[in-house]
Amino acid sequence: MAARLGRQTPTRSFVLEYDRSLSEQAIDIYEKSGNTAMEWQRKLLKDMMAIRSDGLWTHTKCGYTIPRRSGKTELVYMRELWGLENGEQIAHTAHKISTAHSSFEKLKRYLLKSGYVDGRDFTSVRAKGAEMIELFESGGRIQYRTRTGSGGLGEGFDLLIIDEAQEYTDDQRSALQYTVSDSKNPQTIMCGTPPTNVSKGTVFPKFRESALKGDSKNAFWAEWSVAAMTDVHDVEAWYEANPSLGTILTERKIEDEITSDEVDFNIQRLGLWIGYSQSSAITEKQWNALRVDPDELPTFTGRLFCGIKYGKDNKNVSLSIAVRMADKRIFVEAIDCREIRKGVDWILAFLRAADIEKVVIDGANGQRILEDAMKDARIKPDPVLPKVLEIINANAIFTQAVESGGIVHAGQPSLTQSVTNCDKRAIGSNGGFGYESQNESIDISLMDSAILAYWACATTKPKRKQRISY
Repeated sequence: MAARLGRQTPTRSFVLEYDRSLSEQAIDIYEKSGNTAMEWQRKLLKDMMAIRSDGLWTHTKCGYTIPRRSGKTELVYMRELWGLENGEQIAHTAHKISTAHSSFEKLKRYLLKSGYVDGRDFTSVRAKGAEMIELFESGGRIQYRTRTGSGGLGEGFDLLIIDEAQEYTDDQRSALQYTVSDSKNPQTIMCGTPPTNVSKGTVFPKFRESALKGDSKNAFWAEWSVAAMTDVHDVEAWYEANPSLGTILTERKIEDEITSDEVDFNIQRLGLWIGYSQSSAITEKQWNALRVDPDELPTFTGRLFCGIKYGKDNKNVSLSIAVRMADKRIFVEAIDCREIRKGVDWILAFLRAADIEKVVIDGANGQRILEDAMKDARIKPDPVLPKVLEIINANAIFTQAVESGGIVHAGQPSLTQSVTNCDKRAIGSNGGFGYESQNESIDISLMDSAILAYWACATTKPKRKQRISY
């Protein structure tokens, strides 16, 4: 039985109609090095190297994302080898010096394996930060550089490669986009992964959105991705988002990548586009778009999930709830925000009266006190005291829900004020984020409690009703 392969066509793409493609030429050149192009690489390269009847590239701007360790940069090498043999002037740019240098070493190795002799057939400069390869016969040349926002590369090119495109900023684009303007047949290729919490790039997400809408002229886009947060153990999703699974990737390798950071796995391995910008917070327009009429609330299903947040300033503690609706969205509502010095009796009274599925408490200055009080009052269930990584995941999942419309609310003024007056702040050392208030008079703990409640509800699988047959 043949090994199972990942999906060989993009999950989302935008391709213009074209007459023919030069991809087979590029693949023939590439395979002289002893490599073999995979099926999905052949298909993607065919679209990227499509040409019109006048011989010009159909797509002058190309972008694609594929999860890590899938061979996405090999497509760039195929395109570059063809460009070198056809006399193109190429600029290969990357975010890091090490990435650019690694690409230089690999392309040079492919030339040597193809029978080219350094010094006889081509010349190369190996100095980090200024690498270069030039073929003598064709005059094709490729330069490797890291990107800056202060200027271009000093000359013109036919092909511009933007590796690690999730880090490509508007300033860098302004410095580089004109380097291909003088070419008779220019092409720009951007490749990378969806942005993470620490990605600074702004160009890649904008290009993706514009291309998929068909608003970007002469553009091509392809991606392998899941549409929303997905269970990290969902093997079917692995195969859907990873075209090289079954070849250079294995299920066991992916299993070893799974940690408690579900958001990072979804982005890096499943290609999830979360859709938030590191530089922006939740706007009033975004939040109001999620409002439902409080007089016409949809049907709720299941029990309540409770989020409790003790503020960092030791002043207030906030309580919010979340509950699933029949249409699978999650409704959130703030219950109250009171001074810590007034005690926990009001919280205990609510927990006794409500039908609670799960309670999450955050805030080192109060969570243990409330946990003990719940224990003394014999209130179940036992509360969850989230760790830093879980708080990071909660914030990311909440932000994704705001973007996708998976969360709704009734327009409470207090919660709206807290949510729509916030900035992002760094949490931990791995690029996680949380929220902080833009105004000292507005307590962010109310928003944080709603985030905790939503996270508890979203990450808890609904209990299935037992069915007995005779």
